[in-house]
Amino acid sequence: MGEDSDDALIARVSAGDTRAAQALTLRLAPRVYAHATRLLGDAAEAEDVTQEALLKLWRIAPDWQPGRAQASTWLYRVTANLCIDRLRRRRPAALDEAPEPQDATPPVTERLTEAARARALDQALAALPERQRQAVVLKHLEGLPTERVAEIMDIGPRAAESLIARGKRALTARLAGLRKELGYDD
Repeated sequence: MGEDSDDALIARVSAGDTRAAQALTLRLAPRVYAHATRLLGDAAEAEDVTQEALLKLWRIAPDWQPGRAQASTWLYRVTANLCIDRLRRRRPAALDEAPEPQDATPPVTERLTEAARARALDQALAALPERQRQAVVLKHLEGLPTERVAEIMDIGPRAAESLIARGKRALTARLAGLRKELGYDD
């Protein structure tokens, strides 16, 4: 089934083929999960979003129109919308409710540096407006071409380029003062 197109697998899913559903899940779930994790910054919530997005795909399978849109593009858009909904529902926790910091025994200096870099990037991404964050994540972390970013976000390619460029400039500005702290001073 690895050679079947997404459209072919969706058609088989709509006919009740559980093996096709499993093959499509194995193919698409890792990308959906990675995208949700990057947008939400929370692995558990990303798992929930991944399940919810795939359930939506299974529900619309009987109405799927092959060739109209790629399943992965549709899933990226649904995932982004689900993530945006969750982010909007989040309420800032009161300081008293925040968990105590865990004792992080440093395993290796290199791992600590990488973790600090990842945190700094996640924080800088979280500070971006939602649309810029989504465009930057799709382009630079998911590795998608600008045309695909535009398609997923339902905007024109020039608008996608603009969002990506503004997002990159904002990230650069936010991270510029942290170069030495993050081990980029050489």
